[in-house]
Amino acid sequence: MTSLSLKQVVEKALAEVGANPRIARKPKGKARTTTWLQVEHGFGIRHYPSGRHVYIVQMRMAGRMRTVTIGPASVLTRHQAMIVARRVIAHVRVGHDPATTRQQIRNAPSMDDFMDEYWEKCSPSWKPSTVETATGYRRCHIDGAFPEAFVDSLTEAEVIKWFVALTDNSGPSAANRCWEILRAAFNKAESWGYRVENTNPCLAVRQNKRIHRTRFLSNDELTRLGVALSGARESEDRMEQVHATAILLLILTGCRMGEILGLQWSDVKGNRLLLRDSKTGPRTVWLGDEARALVQALPREGSTPWLFWNWRFKKPIRNLGHVWDRYRNEVGLKNAHLHDLRHTFASHAVMGKENLAMVGKLLGHAKVASTARYAHFDDDHLLEAAEVIGAAIERAMLTGKH
Repeated sequence: MTSLSLKQVVEKALAEVGANPRIARKPKGKARTTTWLQVEHGFGIRHYPSGRHVYIVQMRMAGRMRTVTIGPASVLTRHQAMIVARRVIAHVRVGHDPATTRQQIRNAPSMDDFMDEYWEKCSPSWKPSTVETATGYRRCHIDGAFPEAFVDSLTEAEVIKWFVALTDNSGPSAANRCWEILRAAFNKAESWGYRVENTNPCLAVRQNKRIHRTRFLSNDELTRLGVALSGARESEDRMEQVHATAILLLILTGCRMGEILGLQWSDVKGNRLLLRDSKTGPRTVWLGDEARALVQALPREGSTPWLFWNWRFKKPIRNLGHVWDRYRNEVGLKNAHLHDLRHTFASHAVMGKENLAMVGKLLGHAKVASTARYAHFDDDHLLEAAEVIGAAIERAMLTGKH
């Protein structure tokens, strides 16, 4: 089948349903959106900036995605357009021979080959930390997950089955992160012509509910942790000293682990840390006297640019998870994660009467709403606030009696 022969099929079918064949002409202007109608795969309405709405059929022919214009929705009824669409689709299917099918397979890559192409083209524009994290998820949970599928044939049912199994085996959070990677990849597959528009199979997946943690360290817990970290910094083990300093900086700055461990000496500017790469882009972290003293006390390893350097293995320290687990168990911090130190910084700042906008600046948040999730209060502060509010209301009520 060729574009010309399909055009003739459309004109003939329009005449049969009582419509003028000339309305099949493609309107000028760039299309904004397309609404796909569920009655037939590839049948939809294309909406133009001018306000026109045109019925179309989109399908793969000889390995190429083709769009056939049926006619304007202002002239054709949906039933008439559906009849024409089915006639076009039937001609395309009948016109496929084994050679054409093989050509389609060659033009639509397998899932693994497509992911290689997607990574090669898109990952250079990502932040280094994003590349590292996404690559780990891809290798563990996406590569090889669909061994028999091609990018244009993967169905919603297959993706849902993969997502459910991944949730059961690796947890809700890992499944959500992998879903985000796969969804972005299929969006590119559509823009590159590998799939029909608006057929991203990931859109049928209902993500796992996100659990926002509210754990932060109380004053008593901070005291116990501080004693343990101070002892480690005074030990003769150099790695113990460096690990303890890194954890203390997490508490005193509210930074993420990757932001602290990624520091280089060129990033230290007096009482500031100039982060080259953070979740929200480059930003400045302000150091109090205690934090600045910790940085100044760190030993330098020759010409090594990194603040936190593993002198035994001659490479930067990339993770503190195992170190934190040891301290957490040692001082009895039940259910406390390393990221909860960031919650601790924000919560104690708010309890110290700092407003959310200020705390958000310190944490590097773009929106105050993000900061509000980190700002928690302990029972004593809630009780104090309730007493203050109650006393103010009582005074107002007594004033009204006089």
